[in-house]
Amino acid sequence: MSRRAAVLGHPISHSKSPALHTAAYAKLGVDIEYSAIDVTEETLPSFMESLRGDHSWCGLSVTMPLKSAMVKEVDEVRGAGAHLGVINTVVFEHDGGLVRRVGYNTDVAGIVESVRYAGVASTPHAAILGGGGTSAAAVAAVQELGTRHVDVFVRDAGRAGDAVAAAAAVGISVTVRPLTEAAAAVAGTELVISTFPPRAADDLAEQLAALPGTGAGVLLDVAYDPWPSRLAEVWHGHGGAVVPGLEMLMYQAAEQIRRFSGCDVDAAVIDVMCDSVGLPRRVF
Repeated sequence: MSRRAAVLGHPISHSKSPALHTAAYAKLGVDIEYSAIDVTEETLPSFMESLRGDHSWCGLSVTMPLKSAMVKEVDEVRGAGAHLGVINTVVFEHDGGLVRRVGYNTDVAGIVESVRYAGVASTPHAAILGGGGTSAAAVAAVQELGTRHVDVFVRDAGRAGDAVAAAAAVGISVTVRPLTEAAAAVAGTELVISTFPPRAADDLAEQLAALPGTGAGVLLDVAYDPWPSRLAEVWHGHGGAVVPGLEMLMYQAAEQIRRFSGCDVDAAVIDVMCDSVGLPRRVF
């Protein structure tokens, strides 16, 4: 029987996940049909209920704005997602006639691997732009990279709860700061991760553009459509290295593919995934 998987979110038509997953499953020779389904926070419970009894499902990728809401729809959360309270992956574990929904967070691995590939082996301090669900994964990721303190810049301090909770969970200190302070603060930071949706950082980019180039560090901008973002353009213009969100998406998808298919994702699979979305092939 053909298995099914999908990426859920709203909006979802721009998602590159179907290209990444489809290319990988073809290379692996496994029969998994992967699609994109538009699901809102309001419709998520009914959608998940509609899957009960359908044993063809093997996994779900979860994107904005569902990463926190999905926690309530699974039977168990494992790994980083268990202490972050945010998941981007659901695996359907089949045991005889029973199906167990298990949540994971592969965004953490996606961020760590993409930043390491860009040359950041470790950093004691990092900055994160935005305080939503992806910021929680970013906090956990920088902790893995040796960060002891992180500054989180948000428009509304009341919406930084995911990032603050993640910092407490992984044991690093955090300061929540207003976005109006971000331009001057991040210009000289070794690692900056923007978790803002597309175009949401455009105003910040213009503030950075007005500053003299200071030899910026590494910026990971998780938004990838449209690309390059204005923030990425300005960062690069100031001499910094830019990691596109597609890099993170590709690495977190590789972990999902392992869990959905049960197959190893080797360099040859990574290469076809890169080809599917126009990323350069890896040089290991």
